[in-house]
Amino acid sequence: MREQLQNYIDGQWTDSDGGERIEVINPATEEACAVITAGTAADVDKAVAAARKAFETFSQTTPEERGELLGRIIEEYKKRMPDIAKSVSEEMGAPISFASTAQVGAGLSHFIGAAKALADFEFETDVRGNSIRHEPIGVVGMITPWNWPLNQITAKVGPCIAAGNCMVLKPSEECPTNAAILAEVMDAAGVPPGVFNLVQGRGPEVGAAISAHPDIDMVSFTGSTRAGIEVAKAAATTVKRVHQELGGKAPNFVLEGADIETVLPPTLQGVIANSGQSCIAPTRLLVHASDAERVEAFTKQVFESVKVGDPASEGGHIGPLVNKAQFDKVQGLIQSAIDEGARVVTGGTGLPEGTNRGYYIRPTVLADVTPEMRIWREETFGPVATLTSYADVDEGVRLANDTDYGLSATISGDHDAARPIAKRLRAGNVTINTWGPGAGLPFGGYKASGNGREGGGSIGLDEFMEVKGVTFG
Repeated sequence: MREQLQNYIDGQWTDSDGGERIEVINPATEEACAVITAGTAADVDKAVAAARKAFETFSQTTPEERGELLGRIIEEYKKRMPDIAKSVSEEMGAPISFASTAQVGAGLSHFIGAAKALADFEFETDVRGNSIRHEPIGVVGMITPWNWPLNQITAKVGPCIAAGNCMVLKPSEECPTNAAILAEVMDAAGVPPGVFNLVQGRGPEVGAAISAHPDIDMVSFTGSTRAGIEVAKAAATTVKRVHQELGGKAPNFVLEGADIETVLPPTLQGVIANSGQSCIAPTRLLVHASDAERVEAFTKQVFESVKVGDPASEGGHIGPLVNKAQFDKVQGLIQSAIDEGARVVTGGTGLPEGTNRGYYIRPTVLADVTPEMRIWREETFGPVATLTSYADVDEGVRLANDTDYGLSATISGDHDAARPIAKRLRAGNVTINTWGPGAGLPFGGYKASGNGREGGGSIGLDEFMEVKGVTFG
C-alpha cells in the first residue's frame, strides 16, 4: 500500500497541521490501496504564504528561464510516467494500458503545449505608442478531479509556470498519489520553493479554504457543476478570478444516411473509453428516424464487444467506475430510464457477467429515450449510451442543444454536411467523427459547463495572466 502522509509546501514534505489519515480504495478490489492525510485550512494557509513569498521573485523571471524550467519538468515527468500510470490505475480503475498511454500522455502533452505557447507568446505589444502587457496573475488555487487526473492538473500547472504564477494544488482525494509523484517531479526539476505547493484533502475543507482564501488571486476548478457553483460563491467575497471547467452532456448527432460502419466506431469510443468517465463523452446519440434501426443494431454490436476486466491486466478492456457512489449513481440512472419508458438494447443494471466485486458497469445502450427522462438531463459518467430519433436537421439541432450543459458536441457523418451544423451547436468543443479535442485547440464550455479555456496555445496561457495597459504621455 502506498503511503503519502505529507503535503508538499515551500519545497519540502511537511506534516499536516491537524489532518487525519484517509484510505484510498481500489475500485476493482474494494480494498485500500493507498493512504493519505487529508489536509486542513491551516495547511492551506501555510501553502498560500509560501506561494505568496515565492511570487515576489518567480514573477520576475524571464520567459526564457521559465521555458528552461518547463523543459526540465518535461524530462523528469517522462522518467516517472510508469509510476504515475500505476497509481492512476489502482486508484481510479483505468486499465494499466490506458493509464500508461492516454492518462499519463495527456499530462505530458499539456506541459509540452505550455512550453510551446510560452515560446510563441507576446508579453508586450505596442498600441499607437502605448503598450499592452500580459503579467502573471499571482497565486493560483487549483482544485482538480479524479477522472483524468494528470490531464486536468497539468492543464493548469503548465500555463501557471509559463506565466510566472505560483500555485496551491488540491487534487481529488479519490485519486491523490499521482499528484504526490508530480510534486516529486517538480522538486527534481528544480522548481523554486513555494512556486508549486500540494495540499491533499477533501473539498469541503481544503477546497473551500482555497476558494475563499484572501491571498489567492485566482481559483481554477475542474469538476461537477454543483461543486463549481459552491467554489464561485466562496470566491465571490474576495473578488478573485474564477476559472471553471464543469460538467457535460454531449450529443452525438448522427447525420442522415451516414456511413455508420465508418463514422460511429470512433465516436462511440467516447462513451466507452475510461469507462465512460469523461465530461465530453457523447452519450446522447441523435439518429434520423430513417436510420434508427440500423444505428441501434450497430451500436448494440459495438457495446456487446466491449470487454470489462481487471485494470491491472494489459489489454483494451474497460475497468470499474471510481467508487461505490458513482456505481450507485449510474445504476440508478439506468433504472430510472427503464422506469420512465426507455428500452434496454443491451446491458442494464447489475454487475457484468463474471464479476462478483468491484464497481463494474455493464456497457449499456438504451433506446426510445426522450428529453423528459432523467438520463437525458444528468451527466451519466459511465459506459451508457442513449438513442433518440429526430425528423430533420432542425429538430436534431434543437435536441442537441436541449441541455443545461455546453462543454462538447459530436457529429458523425460527412464533413461538408457537418460544418454548418457545427456552427449551430451551443458547445465549446465540436468534434466531427471523433470525440477528443484536437491538439492545440482551447478546451472549455458554454452555459453550465463553465467559463474558462485551457490549452489552445496563447488562449490557455492568457487565462492565467492579467492584462495591463501602459500609457506614455
